[in-house]
Amino acid sequence: MFVARMAVIAAATLCLTSMAASVADAKTLRWASQGDALTMDPHSQNEGPTTAMNQHVYEGLISRDPKLAKVPGLALSWKPIAPDTWEFKLRPDVKFSDGTPFTADDVVFSYNRALAPTSDFRAYISSIKDVKAIDPLTVHIVTNGPNPILPDYTTSILIMSKAWSEKHNVTKPQSFKDKEETYAVRNAMGTGPYTLKQRDPDVRTVMAKNPTYWGAKDFPAYPDELVYTPIKEPATRVAALISGQVDFVLDAPLQDIARIKQTPGLKTEETAQVRSIFLGLDMGSAELKYSDVKGKNPFADKRVRQAMYQAIDVNAIKAKVMRNFSAPAGLITSPGVHGHTPQLDQRLKYDVAAAKKLMAEAGYPNGFSVTLDCPNDRYNNDEQICQAVTGMLAQIGIKVDLQARSKTLHFPKLQKKDSSLFLLGWGVPTLDSHYVFTFLYQTSDAAKKVGSWNYTGYSSAKLDELADGMLREVDQAKRDKMIADAWALAVADMPYLPLHHQLIVWSMSDKVTMPIFANDSPNFKYGKMK
Repeated sequence: MFVARMAVIAAATLCLTSMAASVADAKTLRWASQGDALTMDPHSQNEGPTTAMNQHVYEGLISRDPKLAKVPGLALSWKPIAPDTWEFKLRPDVKFSDGTPFTADDVVFSYNRALAPTSDFRAYISSIKDVKAIDPLTVHIVTNGPNPILPDYTTSILIMSKAWSEKHNVTKPQSFKDKEETYAVRNAMGTGPYTLKQRDPDVRTVMAKNPTYWGAKDFPAYPDELVYTPIKEPATRVAALISGQVDFVLDAPLQDIARIKQTPGLKTEETAQVRSIFLGLDMGSAELKYSDVKGKNPFADKRVRQAMYQAIDVNAIKAKVMRNFSAPAGLITSPGVHGHTPQLDQRLKYDVAAAKKLMAEAGYPNGFSVTLDCPNDRYNNDEQICQAVTGMLAQIGIKVDLQARSKTLHFPKLQKKDSSLFLLGWGVPTLDSHYVFTFLYQTSDAAKKVGSWNYTGYSSAKLDELADGMLREVDQAKRDKMIADAWALAVADMPYLPLHHQLIVWSMSDKVTMPIFANDSPNFKYGKMK
């Protein structure tokens, strides 16, 4: 009896020791940036940090690696089998984190959900006519005519469990602009590398390693736990990194990058981001909502728009605000995007005298007042950019009332078309110019699912025709000509005032190995911790 009892005690001691070792070996990566994800509903908001957070729980049919090349995700292969049909062969033996099998039915459900009116991803898949489950591991996506770039768009359509969504009454995406609260806003359940363990918006988000993740063998060393804390104050983010309270900062203040590089135990990764920063102007309304000009709209006159463009000294913004972590832009899309044209990416000359002359010719020799809406926790030094622009526009008599607010308030304001002048940044997850045209330039049309972020009121029948055409054209040379023509038209019409392309710096402990993604979207399954 004594021997047996001692054997039990020894076994229990060994078990406890093993558990302690397991806990000690667990790797937690603590990270921070200035603003939180807007929602955990994967189809509600097409916003970079939101998608970056959601991609750890949910996955698309196709994924992107650190070089942004397309790689198999939930689909092992894809190919066109007819001019209007793509076939996707799904990965077998994949389970959602609750243990239920992933099948073609979940793909059909998720794509239909992403096409719902409250989805901010409708324009991604506006060409889709039907999604069919051929068998449990085969899906056919039928489009309205050919769509050579459909695979690029599928990288951003994340797959939800049909059963889970029905159980929790979230078969339709959250209406973010109406501040709708649903179960999917604070809860999530997908096939990705992590499960959502705790979600306190704007406070703390904790994710734990998904024990059922199909990619565990391919990514054996990624952190066991992610703890995300939004830290709005720049100095506090840097202090947290230097003190070791966090291991990774997505957006350390640019003025502190040199200090971080010189701090023992810290390092940085840097690259040109696939994102451009610009101003949008309401040129379509009969009268600006937030201006002292009544009875007409000064932004409807291209001379005013060009005057504003030429009054902004982007080189000064680059040097003084961005600490040289930006590249002056003439286009609102960056190098690395298919169709980007270096010749059109050259800016008009900074010329205050010419700008004043244009204002006078347009009938505004003394300028006017207008409100500028700006986020203060979304892009690198966004509020400081707006402050600089405010001073520069004052040189030509435009008196700017700067209203800086959190992105959680900024984006709903834009989505309600409640802004006369605004700052916006645009990344291109598809790496193709069509994405920019269909969201920002095409005439806003809910039925066609295009122009959903066109808050300028800009409308060009010719550009609409080109954008529709480039979505269907399979001849690459003809398609490239359409893109070039569309960019030439967009630059000439000037509904947006380009500022710069972002350069990004990720700062981290030297205990962290993390490749930088040019879309500024860290995917921690590619990370490792010592």
